[in-house]
Amino acid sequence: MLKMVNHQFKVLQSVVATLIEGGRGVMGTPQPNQPSKPLKLYEFEGSPFCRRVREVITMLNLDVEIYPCPKGGQKYRQIVKEKGGKKQFPFLIDENTGDQLYESQQIIHHLFKHYGKTGQTPKKFSHYPKLPYVSALASLANAARGVWINKKIVNRAAPEQLLELWSFEGSPYTRLVREVLTELEIPYILHNVAKERWQDIGPAILRLKPGQYIPLPNGKREKVVEVMGRDIQVPYLVDPNTGVKMFESAKIVEYLKKQYG
Repeated sequence: MLKMVNHQFKVLQSVVATLIEGGRGVMGTPQPNQPSKPLKLYEFEGSPFCRRVREVITMLNLDVEIYPCPKGGQKYRQIVKEKGGKKQFPFLIDENTGDQLYESQQIIHHLFKHYGKTGQTPKKFSHYPKLPYVSALASLANAARGVWINKKIVNRAAPEQLLELWSFEGSPYTRLVREVLTELEIPYILHNVAKERWQDIGPAILRLKPGQYIPLPNGKREKVVEVMGRDIQVPYLVDPNTGVKMFESAKIVEYLKKQYG
């Protein structure tokens, strides 16, 4: 009982963080321009600069490989230093273009240039303030989870195969799962399933449009329904290392801590 109350309190904090961010990281294009080779993003959940990039990735509805680099982490921070010359985050590797990029603003321009519909960065994403006041406030509201390594798992080997998580940046429930994945340094494939229209707004059982959920024809969500075998619900985790497939943030968090913590 106490564990569930604590989880719901974290969900409330996560909701506040999403509200502070103005709802960014919720809506996305139904027909994304997905690159042929996976984008690789080295980042950590609690970083305001990394959040900026993840919001744009959600808007473009892209799938990316996430390599968590929490403070104190031993696995992927060193890889970033070897490849780019410094431990700075976010760090994007795009094997489709041959680019390796630091700086959230540069990464955002790159994403819109190569995977946006027009090749141009929208104005509201072109001139972020140098100091991420809003995103930093959102991180504080969320108790700065997803920033530091879980010291109990230092030097533990990563799973052989990448886990897969269906999510979108502004989802309060999936944020709790991403935080744990960061703190445990578990790499994963992030499948974005952004809201594609107003009918998608709201939790699975409380959408603004009542009745049976019908995804947008030929949209990304239509294909995802086939994967989940039900209406869209996030988070949804697949662990190919154990064969586990599961919904519900509390259950996923418990599983990750038990299996990899």
